[in-house]
Amino acid sequence: MERISREECVRVYKVEAHFFNELVEAGLIETIIEADTVYIAYERLTHFEKLVNWHYDLDINVPGLEVICNLLDQIDALKKQRVYLS
Repeated sequence: MERISREECVRVYKVEAHFFNELVEAGLIETIIEADTVYIAYERLTHFEKLVNWHYDLDINVPGLEVICNLLDQIDALKKQRVYLS
């Protein structure tokens, strides 16, 4: 599995390490820990980028990001249920 370390991710995306940690604590991004290094899988970077953009461009705080993600998850679940029932 291809992945990027937290430190590299923070540097590349120019975000604060504290913000990255808040996303992890809130369960908004999944990480992999190996040999005391925290990684995020490349396949999850699109989601991470979305969160970064919402936070820094739209000034949405982490609790707001949690609400948005939960609502989007509910919409996806309803779409799947609608397809299943059709």
